[in-house]
Amino acid sequence: MSRYTGPNYKKARRVMFSILESGKELAKRPYGPGQHGRTRRRKLSDYGTQLLEKQKVRFMYGLNERQFRKTFEEAAKLKGVLGEDFLKLLESRLDNLVYRIGFANTRRAARQLVNHGHITVNGKKVDIPSYRVKAGEVIGLKESSKEHLAVKLALEKQTNRVEYISFDENKMQATYLRMPERSELSADINESLIVEFYNR
Repeated sequence: MSRYTGPNYKKARRVMFSILESGKELAKRPYGPGQHGRTRRRKLSDYGTQLLEKQKVRFMYGLNERQFRKTFEEAAKLKGVLGEDFLKLLESRLDNLVYRIGFANTRRAARQLVNHGHITVNGKKVDIPSYRVKAGEVIGLKESSKEHLAVKLALEKQTNRVEYISFDENKMQATYLRMPERSELSADINESLIVEFYNR
């Protein structure tokens, strides 16, 4: 299955979850998309509930099913709590961290920045959005990209950053200090349902 490239607002309303983490998608129309979005109410089975939770997280991080499943299988090989390890691996992706730093307003825009070669890790250009950033690695912009208008506008809108990233405004680079704690990630995600979905 190819990656979804349609409107984020429509997908957010389909799963009733703010995939941009801003809440804007559901502020105006807090009901499903389409002609019957207001009236359609159906009780989900256990499978449906698990699938919905999986789709929420997959849409949020912008992965296709194959990438999502592969990341879950990698998390299963770690020694910690499977659901939490899975979210931490997703959070450690380069495109996600570029978004968290504030170089882009959305993960989709962050992925484009990485793909177009604007981002460096430890001073070397990395153009793979799924690159797994390790604790202590420094994420920055190529020298020629520091005046990029879209990046400047995104940084101006950035108000608060997560605690597991430190940002140097003068150098326009950030350090990934550590993997996030579960309490620092969205409380609206029930990762145990995703574990149940893949362990059926």
